[in-house]
Amino acid sequence: MSSPSPQPAPPSSSSESPLPAARAEAITREFGHEPANVTALDRVSIAFDAGRFTSIMGPSGSGKSTLLHCLAGLERPSSGSVFVGDTDLAVLSESQLTTLRRDRLGFVFQAFNLIPTLTAEENITLSERIGGSRVDRAWIAELVEVLRIGDRLKHRPSELSGGQQQRVAIARVLAHRPTVVLADEPTGNLDSQTSVEVLSFLRLVVERFGQTVVMVTHDPTAAARTDRVVFLRDGRVDGELKQPSAEEVLAHLAPRDTEA
Repeated sequence: MSSPSPQPAPPSSSSESPLPAARAEAITREFGHEPANVTALDRVSIAFDAGRFTSIMGPSGSGKSTLLHCLAGLERPSSGSVFVGDTDLAVLSESQLTTLRRDRLGFVFQAFNLIPTLTAEENITLSERIGGSRVDRAWIAELVEVLRIGDRLKHRPSELSGGQQQRVAIARVLAHRPTVVLADEPTGNLDSQTSVEVLSFLRLVVERFGQTVVMVTHDPTAAARTDRVVFLRDGRVDGELKQPSAEEVLAHLAPRDTEA
């Protein structure tokens, strides 16, 4: 294995709190127009600490994916502010947002979103193919070894299992060393064993590589693999748990969950 990659600098010893990797300040996101508009997020304020794994949970329609999309700059809030580090996304043009997403954010989708005509290796290095900086080949080699996809690099997505495709997608996201990794139901299309493996890899990128991961999930077992779970309901924050267990997550959800 290649020599370990440089790790993030430790937090400052200053009395000031470290800047969150990402945060939302009183964001509201509305769709449509009066009187039939829908409020997906209602004055949500939340911060995500650097080097931590956070899950977001809540019933369908609670605003989970909308929050993730706002953090990624894929949607602009109707009001309020979103920051990645000290960068206010509201002041960025569309081209600047594209550059920020390419260089500082990574997004893991439930549907993998690999390009079918490219090999796994070509998918992993896609960022430099679309105008980003050249990726560090030693870093890619380390990711490939950790994710156990070295023997699949010349295969196209159709020749890979669902778990292998998701591992390639994770490697592609991590290839440019993003500040924040956003994952929207990354295990939703996977069987239980492969889901455990993917969650282990996401846990690993936090503990070993110092990444910040924010994951939307419906699965209490998946949430229990994270450092913190934030609950949304009706577009608002509805509590949180730190170092959660699956039982604690279920206990929080059960009294409020009226869905079949």
